[in-house]
Amino acid sequence: MTTVGEIMSRDLITVSPEASVAEAATVMGEHHAGSALVMEGDTMHGIFTERDIVRALGEHFDAAGHPVSHWMTRDPVTIDVGADVHDALDTMLSGGFRHLPVMDGGRVAGLVSMRDISKATSG
Repeated sequence: MTTVGEIMSRDLITVSPEASVAEAATVMGEHHAGSALVMEGDTMHGIFTERDIVRALGEHFDAAGHPVSHWMTRDPVTIDVGADVHDALDTMLSGGFRHLPVMDGGRVAGLVSMRDISKATSG
C-alpha cells in the first residue's frame, strides 16, 4: 500500500488571505503549481486553484486586485498523511478537484495532486 505521505509534495505553495488574485497567480506560476494553500501562520484558511483564477476573472473584470479570500475554497476537504493513495483518488474524483491538502494530526503536512496520484498508480 502506497500512502499519501509517500507521494505528496512537502514544498507548500502558500499565500495569505489578503494576497490579491494577481499575486497568487504569480506565485503559482513561478512554482509551476496549480494551487496555493491560503495560510496564516500554521492555520489553513482555504485553497486557491487555477479554477478559482478563471472563475474570479470571469465574474469580475478587476478580480486580479481582489483578495484570494473572496475566491478560495474555505475549509477544503483534506486527507490524512497515512491514507492510501486510492482513497485520495476516490476523494478527489467524487469531489471534482485536483489538489488535496494532506494533514498530519491538526497541521498541514503537504499537498497531493492528481498528477502525483497518477504517477504513483501507473505502471
